[in-house]
Amino acid sequence: MQILEFEKSIYKMQEKIEELKKISMDTNMNYDKEIETLEKQTEEYKKELYENLEPYQKLQIARHPQRPNFLDYINLMTTDFIELHGDREGCDDRAIIGGIARINGIPVMIVGTQKGKTTKENLEYNFGMPQPQGYRKALRLFEHASRFNLPIITLVDTMGAYPGVKAEETGQGIAIAVNLKEMAKLDVPVIAVITGEGCSGGALGLAVANKVMILEHAYYTVISPEGCASILWRDASEAKTAANALKITADDLLKFNIVDEVVKEPVGGAHYDINQMAETLKISLIKALDEYKNMSCSELKEDRYSKFRRMGVFAE
Repeated sequence: MQILEFEKSIYKMQEKIEELKKISMDTNMNYDKEIETLEKQTEEYKKELYENLEPYQKLQIARHPQRPNFLDYINLMTTDFIELHGDREGCDDRAIIGGIARINGIPVMIVGTQKGKTTKENLEYNFGMPQPQGYRKALRLFEHASRFNLPIITLVDTMGAYPGVKAEETGQGIAIAVNLKEMAKLDVPVIAVITGEGCSGGALGLAVANKVMILEHAYYTVISPEGCASILWRDASEAKTAANALKITADDLLKFNIVDEVVKEPVGGAHYDINQMAETLKISLIKALDEYKNMSCSELKEDRYSKFRRMGVFAE
């Protein structure tokens, strides 16, 4: 597993514990008390470290290559998943995957951005950066769900929509804009979860929802800290400063009513225990589905509209 810079002290402590265990086995001397003390100290330090991370450290966890992706959650949270392909205009963008599934027996339409964990997978999924065809595919699935009264769940983990020339030529901006407009009018509950990176319109194109949840170490922002630093200081190395200023962490977003719920991650991040993370998220999703199941179409639309109108309102 890739070790982040700020995590190295934890691994040094764990190495000392393993070393002491080896000495104990080789010499037949009893160091159980010392090992127990060190393990307790390590766990306490680890818990304190991850509870007090700086924004840029959280960003590093959100980008961790072993972090669970869309298909991990599908396999662990749902049953009877049937993938639905293509935008019906000639392309199946693999950066966005979606289909019909059941969560705790409840039929849903689940759509999300997909990242890879290897170079080969990242090339297949375009590093989780959708093209216009991906947003059109997503909209097709949303409209299908609305027609057949299926609640919609979206899982978002993207550094943004693909910025290539071809994407611009085929209507990247308008594809996202149409999604924003049409998602606001859907007749069924929409629940969005920011599971890792939630950057720019590329994330918002799947997140116009009645309820927006975010994992504890995920982030959601109008621009990446590197992009912000490049614009303001003409120096991407100032990303740490930008991350602090942008208020992109889950706690800040909850305080500003940009998101509605923070989903707790295992100590160290979702990648430390993917099964536990999936189970925790599943429980939150089931609760959210129950919350909206008795609302009428007009109530759902008004709820969605009111949520986004409240954003940015402040008083001095």
